[in-house]
Amino acid sequence: MNRFRISSDDTVLLIIDIQDRLAAVMDERETVVRNTTHLIELSKLFDIPLVLTEQYPKGLGPTVSEIRDALKEYQPIEKLTFSCCGTEGFLDAIKKTNRKKVLVTGMETHICVLQTCLDLLDEGLEVYLIADALTSRRPYDKSIALDMLREAGCIVTTTEAVLFQVLKKAGTEEFKIISRRIK
Repeated sequence: MNRFRISSDDTVLLIIDIQDRLAAVMDERETVVRNTTHLIELSKLFDIPLVLTEQYPKGLGPTVSEIRDALKEYQPIEKLTFSCCGTEGFLDAIKKTNRKKVLVTGMETHICVLQTCLDLLDEGLEVYLIADALTSRRPYDKSIALDMLREAGCIVTTTEAVLFQVLKKAGTEEFKIISRRIK
């Protein structure tokens, strides 16, 4: 059952390609951005490392401003490969966190997210897909990708499930901060 438990000391947050021009054509843009910023806040409160990627930023623009503004530091790993793992320095950034569980948000689920997650699984990491913080231009593509990734060994969850698993209890200052955000 430990495979289904998430805690702040064994996870890293990965944000894949939530960029201006890409986000502009996504129906779920607002939900994905909002939920990703909730997870960024959680990462700050609990010192969860964060890795951010951008696919061809010259063409797709930078990470959306809401996410850039929420970050402690804006240091994207720029890439041209669809799988983040194919970009020099990416796996090093993940591995240097010494975390085995990767929480994944991003765009597009059936392309960069899919290929990255399969490669992360090959690296022996546990991958958690935050379904309401992932999107594709077409819902069908997202749905099929989530099915494939679940079958490959990823765990599909939601933003609130992750938030409350890490929080563990009510009444703390962290709980109050997150509760205000999700109301």
